[in-house]
Amino acid sequence: MREVCIPAFAKINLRLDILGKRPDGYHELRTIFQTISLHDKLTLRASRKPGISLTIHGNERLSAEPVTKNLVYRAVDALRRELKIRGGVEVELHKTIPAGGGLGGGSSNAAAALLGYLRLTGKKLALERLIEIAVSLGADVPFFLFGGRALGVNKGDELYPLGDVSKHTILVVAPRNIHVPTPEAFRWAKAPSLASVQSRQLTKPLGNSKLWRFCALCWSAQLSGLSNDFERPVFRRHPRLATLKRDLLRAGATEAMLAGSGSAVFGVFPSPALARRAAVGFPSDQTFVCETISRDRYKRLVQTAL
Repeated sequence: MREVCIPAFAKINLRLDILGKRPDGYHELRTIFQTISLHDKLTLRASRKPGISLTIHGNERLSAEPVTKNLVYRAVDALRRELKIRGGVEVELHKTIPAGGGLGGGSSNAAAALLGYLRLTGKKLALERLIEIAVSLGADVPFFLFGGRALGVNKGDELYPLGDVSKHTILVVAPRNIHVPTPEAFRWAKAPSLASVQSRQLTKPLGNSKLWRFCALCWSAQLSGLSNDFERPVFRRHPRLATLKRDLLRAGATEAMLAGSGSAVFGVFPSPALARRAAVGFPSDQTFVCETISRDRYKRLVQTAL
C-alpha cells in the first residue's frame, strides 16, 4: 500500500503588527513568520475505499468534530477536486502542537496535507495554483508550503522570503486552561479602519519608528526587538499570560512574547540546557523545548512536493 508520512511544523511570529481593519472585514497585518521544530505528523495512504477517511490522535476535541470541518480534510478534498482524482485516501493526523495556541497548527496541517497528497498521488500542480488553494483554506497556510522565515503582509497571505537567522532555542509554554479564539483576539484589539489610519499617516512626519524597528528585524540575523500587537488586549483579559512572559524572562530568556493571538507564550533561550531548566518551572502547563528551522532545512524535512 502506498504511504506518505510528512511532518507539519509550528510557527511563531517574531513581529505582528495590526495596521487596521479592511473594508472586507479582515485585518491588514504586517508580520514576520518563523518555523520552529515543534510538529504534528500526517500519514496518508491510498485506499480501495472511496472518499477521504481522517483519523485524529492526540486531541479529543478535534477528533470529536465532524471531519469535514478539519483543514486536513478540506485540503485533501480541494486537491482531489482540482486534480479530478477518484481514488480513496486514508489520513492519520497525530497532534502534538497545542490547538488554539497561536502556533499555526491547523494551517500547518493543511499545508502538509496538500504537499503530502501531491506526493502520494505523484501529481504536479503549478505553484501559483497551489498557493491559491492554500489561501482559500486560511491566510497562514501558504507560509507552511515554504517554511523558514518570511515577511507576511496583506492578511498575512502575501509572502516574501527573508534571510534565515542562526539556529535559536525556543521554549513554548502552552497553558492547559486558557484558550484565545483568534476572532475574539481581533475584536479585543479594536483596530481602527485602515482608511482612517492611512489618512492620519498622511498628516504625520515621515519618521515612523515602529516601521523602522520592523525593517531592522527583517534584516537582522538575531531574534531581538520582537513585538506583538495582540499582547496588550490579550494580557488584559488573561493576566496569567503576562505572568508567563515575565517568568520566562526571569528564567533566562533573552526575549519572550505571546505566540500569535495566543494562548501559548514563547521564550528565546541561549541554550537548550537553560530552556530545559526553565521548563521545569511550569509544571501545570504544556512545555516544548524546540529550535528555529531554516527554509532549506524545512524543505529537506518536509521533502516538499513542489
